[in-house]
Amino acid sequence: MAPSMSAPDHWRSLYPFQSHEIAVGGLRYHYLDEGEGEVLLLVHGNPTWSFYWRELVLALRGRFRLVVPDHIGCGLSEKPTAGRYVYRLEQRIADLGQLIRQLDLRQITLLAHDWGGAIGMGAAASAPDRFARFLLLNTAAFRSQHCPWRIRVCRTPLLGRLAVQGLNLFARGALRMAVCRHERMTPAVRAGLLAPYDCWRHRMAVHQFVLDIPLSASHPSFQTLDDVEAGLSRFRLHPICLIWGMKDWCFTPAFLDRFLQFFPQAEVHRLAQAGHYVVEDAHEQIVPLVERFLKKHPLPPAGDPDAGPPASDCPAAHPKSQTPDP
Repeated sequence: MAPSMSAPDHWRSLYPFQSHEIAVGGLRYHYLDEGEGEVLLLVHGNPTWSFYWRELVLALRGRFRLVVPDHIGCGLSEKPTAGRYVYRLEQRIADLGQLIRQLDLRQITLLAHDWGGAIGMGAAASAPDRFARFLLLNTAAFRSQHCPWRIRVCRTPLLGRLAVQGLNLFARGALRMAVCRHERMTPAVRAGLLAPYDCWRHRMAVHQFVLDIPLSASHPSFQTLDDVEAGLSRFRLHPICLIWGMKDWCFTPAFLDRFLQFFPQAEVHRLAQAGHYVVEDAHEQIVPLVERFLKKHPLPPAGDPDAGPPASDCPAAHPKSQTPDP
């Protein structure tokens, strides 16, 4: 079912998972569904795919059910032309919502990175009764004027499309610029991250994600992102953990500070030696952080109509972290 990939296939041993799919608007929407138990929904950004979450899936699938989608145009999902699919934030949120409903996922713990924050929090705002806990990693779910010049260049007409779709500079550049521990970018890891984006047509979504960053009110996705931001207040009493690679030049620590304005009592872990691809840089640190967070905030009994947010201590008992993790 996977699209043809011209990249070397030695990355496949790093991705030992069973593929699943549903139809979304007549298009194949690929996802992983590993393990059993409490649902962890892992939502990737651009230019990654479900491969990005592999270390967390391997570490946690013995105790949890991990559902990990590939957005349309990404990973092992179908890669339609712009004429067959609307590459906008609103559609991404709708796609994820359809997956959630079709699998009837409940008491979801969302883990989101990069674009996954806006998409995942948008889906949560659309179905708040299905979401229980949130772990957000180097992401955003609110408006911002911050757009690094390296990304702005990729948005320029003609030149940007040639760079992103033609030369694959966005995905290739991220292999170096989005990590701190460059020794981890082995040939197999590099091949895995790049594998779905092996030709001009297969890089349509990568380019469209770049174009869909709403930097002004006239942008088609501006109102959608505004709605996502407004929906954050629904979850201010929910358990929230913010895990941040502090050397990220894209979703900088300023984005972490902005999240803390919405969620001042969030648990915070600042990873001093990690960059934007924080899971690649620091999965050994992140796995135990996730496990402790989930244990600290157990889910209420399934089907309890009076449960509300998962149990936690008094907010005063969980002041935001002031010291960085090593």
